[in-house]
Amino acid sequence: MKIRHVAEKEKIELQMTPMIDIVFQLLVFFIMTFKIVAQEGDFNIKMPLAAPSEGLQDENQVPPMKVRLRADAEGNLASMTLNETPFNTNDWDSLHGHILGVIGTDRGPGSIQETAEVELDCDYDLHYRHVVSAITSVSGYIDTNDNIVKLVEKIKFAPPRAPAAGTP
Repeated sequence: MKIRHVAEKEKIELQMTPMIDIVFQLLVFFIMTFKIVAQEGDFNIKMPLAAPSEGLQDENQVPPMKVRLRADAEGNLASMTLNETPFNTNDWDSLHGHILGVIGTDRGPGSIQETAEVELDCDYDLHYRHVVSAITSVSGYIDTNDNIVKLVEKIKFAPPRAPAAGTP
């Protein structure tokens, strides 16, 4: 019996040109559909340093205002104070009015508004929506002419407090 040997097996070649065309089409598609989104909530926030620095205070500078937000067991706002002055829970308008009274209505170079600083001291378990409401009430407002009026631009956070004993 004679075995016939196939002279040569067929070679399979991959066509690279269509593959390169598809890669370039995908690249063009993704480049054309890419949308750059503006940053949301552009706040000038100072995070706490390892140790507070000691230095001379400027006489024209308003001392830092400390907003303390305490949470209950479920993470809801239990109490709110500004420099040890208590405010009603969720009464953001009173907090806003007090900040406006401290800062005043002067704007521009050399105003108190440029040097005003607020420190937020929040409980670990406090819901984030209360922190955002506090930032909103101290940072500014929209006047009757739909203009944005900035109050405090320097907002910083106190070092986080450890969760209370007995909470998970």
